[in-house]
Amino acid sequence: MVLIFSGSSPPVGQADEAVVNEFALIARLTRDLPGNDSVVVGAGDDCAVLDLGTPDRLWLLKTDAVVEGVHYRSDTPPERIGHKALGRGLSDVAAMAGTPTAALVTLGLPRRFDVEFVAKIYAGMNELARRHGVAIVGGETTTNPDRVLMSVSLLGFVPREKMLLRSGAKPGDAIFVTGELGGSLAGKHLEFEPRLAEAHWLAEHFDVHAMIDLSDGLAGDLRHVLKASGVGAELRQSAVPVSRAAKLAAKAGDAAKPAFVAALTDGEDFELLFTVAGKDAVPVLDAWKKAFPSLRLSCIGKIMAGEGILLRDPTGVRPLTAHGYVHFS
Repeated sequence: MVLIFSGSSPPVGQADEAVVNEFALIARLTRDLPGNDSVVVGAGDDCAVLDLGTPDRLWLLKTDAVVEGVHYRSDTPPERIGHKALGRGLSDVAAMAGTPTAALVTLGLPRRFDVEFVAKIYAGMNELARRHGVAIVGGETTTNPDRVLMSVSLLGFVPREKMLLRSGAKPGDAIFVTGELGGSLAGKHLEFEPRLAEAHWLAEHFDVHAMIDLSDGLAGDLRHVLKASGVGAELRQSAVPVSRAAKLAAKAGDAAKPAFVAALTDGEDFELLFTVAGKDAVPVLDAWKKAFPSLRLSCIGKIMAGEGILLRDPTGVRPLTAHGYVHFS
């Protein structure tokens, strides 16, 4: 997801052109991508997966970017910018139950920039990298007119038998999410902790069928799992964990949408959504409370045959029409 903080003009020559949304563009650009025998999973999941002949593991590749004025305000503390720039990719590695190992950083800067400000961006990134054992091994610096752009590419690995994808959800599965959702603009989008330890624990102790990180909003990211798995879902409105920030914003009139809708659509929560067989739902909840007592885990619904998302609320069951964030739409 992106959080657009101020308007900007389209690139020269694009103002009058029709714009497709993010996923239509991705579908067009990835239609004819070249591959080779090392590719296990290409475009379409949280990370690309490569088999490079290592006996006990598969390798993960991920890249993500943050742009000033789009993903953060110009007055954001620089340490938080670096944290977010690396954390976004770490969250995707977590969604595959992977372990990050190394990163490359591309930094685009306007011609006039504050060296100390940039150094503090790196300080925030370095602190998060050290906590997760990630080596930052190089990258690229370049000029980028008007604003800062930072792109981080990650290398990681996952044991061959533990890799989790979006495509394994099955009818009857319980749907879980970690943490609370919505209202990330109040600060969480700059301070989140990638759920790497939690993902490793889940993969080690339970038969997780599918997993994704929540970056574009629950309503959008769950649809990615459903499409990849060829199934549908039913959500219980009362079970979706709405954050205090979303509730306060709605109560104060600062939000343009109700708190529950914010939980569905705001994005940039960087929590995990996963599915397990229905019979495992209670054991997962019980074991989670012992392993991660300070982090909420919620069973929010179930996977069903068919397609699309149904919402069960006090008025009955109806199709969910809300979607998460989509670039260019």
